Amino acid sequence: MYGPVLEGRGDFGEWRDAARAALAADIRPETIDWRLRDDGAGLLDFAGEPLPTVDDAGNGQVSVPASFVALAQAVICHGDPRRFALLYRLLWRLKRDRALLQFKSDPDVAEARLLEKSVRRDCHKMTAFVRFKELPLPQGQGGRRRFVAWFEPDHFIVERTAAFFQRRFTDMDWLIATPKGSAQWDGSILQTSREAAAKPDLTDETDELWRTYYANIFNPARLKIKAMTAEMPKRYWKNLPEADLIPGLVLGAEARVLEMAARAASQPQPFHHRLQAAAAAREMPQPVPDGTLASLAREAGHCTRCPLHCSATQTVFGSGPEDAEIMIVGEQPGDHEDLAGKPFVGPAGQLFDRTLADVGIERKELYVTNAVKHFKYEMRGKRRIHQRPNAGEVEQCRWWLNQEIALIRPKLIVAMGATALYALTGGKEKLSEIRSRPLPMEEGRTLFVTVHPSYLLRLADGQVKEAETMRFKKDISFIRIFE
Repeated sequence: MYGPVLEGRGDFGEWRDAARAALAADIRPETIDWRLRDDGAGLLDFAGEPLPTVDDAGNGQVSVPASFVALAQAVICHGDPRRFALLYRLLWRLKRDRALLQFKSDPDVAEARLLEKSVRRDCHKMTAFVRFKELPLPQGQGGRRRFVAWFEPDHFIVERTAAFFQRRFTDMDWLIATPKGSAQWDGSILQTSREAAAKPDLTDETDELWRTYYANIFNPARLKIKAMTAEMPKRYWKNLPEADLIPGLVLGAEARVLEMAARAASQPQPFHHRLQAAAAAREMPQPVPDGTLASLAREAGHCTRCPLHCSATQTVFGSGPEDAEIMIVGEQPGDHEDLAGKPFVGPAGQLFDRTLADVGIERKELYVTNAVKHFKYEMRGKRRIHQRPNAGEVEQCRWWLNQEIALIRPKLIVAMGATALYALTGGKEKLSEIRSRPLPMEEGRTLFVTVHPSYLLRLADGQVKEAETMRFKKDISFIRIFE
């Protein structure tokens, strides 16, 4: 039985060197008893056979996936003494199956991921809850401000997180002391130590500020003791100056909630009468006759037929003369249309307007609408990115489109894009197969199919874009015969 003894304080290199030698000598995991130097087994009194050196075992070159190195560097910082054996078992198995780490259900892989998660969580807690206290400079001496902090991590993470504090607090000198090591920055050199540090007995004038701040933001109505203890265990709270307030705040939470309820406002605010006066002076909307586009648009403004109304700013109904002979149907409003409340006012709408002008058609003579009346999107950062409506959403909104057609009774309906075609016919024909030719509809109407202007905006190839733009212009010029 081999018996390597390690310091085990987050040094990946010492385990890597031992594991490399064992692997080069083809030593099986079950024949190694990994020990910590401070668990009662010193280098001289442990009876296990030492591992061979790399020179004795061979060249020691071991090829492993980069993902294993990142995993091992995190796991080695964990406090569990079984971590060395676990990592070596994974290393041994990776020689035969390099895809091992992809199997999340594997017991060794699953255990290693749990240890890694615990280390990463501990690092996050350290970056969130380290509280610096300022040290006074010697009398009459100037220089950079100096700070000291005490933190009690679960694992050996000081070296792993020290660089974060160096980047974040590079303009001051500081020392972070913990029972599992320390880190120090003097403006030019970042130094770390694996030796346990003593807890400094320090206070400063900001302690009282923290107490005042916490006492004022504490909301007794939202007190959740289990969540507090889960997110902020006692070892964190006890080192914060506001910790001594918590028992009293928790004890008096119920009484404070009742007091807050008793103080709730029962009379309108002083400026309430001005709001009421402004509302009374606002012109009431004029009634509109039933069976008109105006009444249909007002009704559509309250549409809840599909979930799209939940996130859209407003319903974007069609616009144009009620006796228009030509109806243009697009897909759905975009970001600009959703905010403006009018169809085809964004980039695609502007391209459509330019094309109409080029072929000599007045937009004011057309009725322009969409198959779907609410903007469907997904958030990417702060941007709302268009999403294509699905068949169910088109089906729900088809009722409004049919009502528009029934009221306007156009001679020609132009479907721009596949969604508009599906809303008008219910079929799933390929747009490319029926584009640019008139198709008969019920009640003597004609359907004409072309692409949506947004398709042209998405084309990256300059020559293709120019050709498709000319074809779109030719399609739009067809509708002149219906004017």
